[in-house]
Amino acid sequence: MNAPLPMHADPLLLTPGPLTTTAATKAAMLHDRGSWDAAFNEITAEVCTDLVAIVHGQRSHVCVPLQGSGTFAVEAALGTLVPRDGRVLVPNNGAYCERILRILGVLGRAAVELRFDESEPVDAARVEAALIADPRISHVALVHCETGTGMLNPLQGVAEAVARQGRRLIVDAMSSFGVLPIDVRDAAIDAVVAASGKCLEGVPGMGFVVARREALEAAGGVSHSLALDLHDQWRYLQRTTQWRFTPPTHVVAALREALVQYRAEGGLAARRARYAANCARLVDGMQRLGFRTFLSPALQAPIIVTFLAPQHPAWRFDVLYARMRDRGFILYPGKLTLVDTFRVGCIGAIGVDDIEAMLAAMAATLDEMGIEPGA
Repeated sequence: MNAPLPMHADPLLLTPGPLTTTAATKAAMLHDRGSWDAAFNEITAEVCTDLVAIVHGQRSHVCVPLQGSGTFAVEAALGTLVPRDGRVLVPNNGAYCERILRILGVLGRAAVELRFDESEPVDAARVEAALIADPRISHVALVHCETGTGMLNPLQGVAEAVARQGRRLIVDAMSSFGVLPIDVRDAAIDAVVAASGKCLEGVPGMGFVVARREALEAAGGVSHSLALDLHDQWRYLQRTTQWRFTPPTHVVAALREALVQYRAEGGLAARRARYAANCARLVDGMQRLGFRTFLSPALQAPIIVTFLAPQHPAWRFDVLYARMRDRGFILYPGKLTLVDTFRVGCIGAIGVDDIEAMLAAMAATLDEMGIEPGA
């Protein structure tokens, strides 16, 4: 049996979030800040400016930060930017698309599901055909990277289709923001939704919506909720420079530090290259151990990889998880409904050396479990 980790050692989080963060990001949370203090308000403004710039929205979009996880921000975007008599097309190829459909149901917004297989990317031509067939559809809600599988959906093609048909697009970019290119200068993109604890390598606790100013201005009184009203949050922030309700001050400070590191690393291109190197080494190493990926390489985003569970009598994910945790690595269970899988993340403050160490731990764990490489 493995010796447990020392008390001071944190395991590496090879998950879709929360993620492993740097010591500097953690250190940014060691100070207490007043939520109405001018210094904290300046941090908020700086963070919002940086987030808008990442998606090229300086002339057309604004950032609205929100307390809570990424799902809070997704619900806030749908509840604020989709009119109560609106109708949302949801291309569905995974668990987080399903979540959007569930949110719309709770909000009482009409939804049209466009079903795809979990191993199939969204088809922009089918999206456009659905828009032509139903002129009542006002919005499309697209998950850019379906974190349940690691699937990369074609944002550009869908945005062009939505623009041609004169509709509006809301993008769940939870697992892609800051790593995969997004350009909100496309006339169709009304909102991009993400969170602090993903590829920007902050800590969880703050969602945000980069919203088209015109769309947000027109959304007064639309929201079903006080706390999740993006229009009201934005107006208050504009008027006072403060959040409406108690902000996650430590989380915002950590994100500001994470964004400093993001720029120093080289921004989107450099972070994408690091994650892509992590992903390539992970897939190669796991294949050498006998695992197969759920997705083909052409569909795989360099965010998180879904592996098929081996057909072996000794296989148990809970045993693998516990022994890998003892060795210093936290993995993630699968999210698919019909196939037995598990997931390994490529993101966070990690590099290829960390992936190499994880692969060595995986080989040792499989040996303990009696699962020979290639089985």
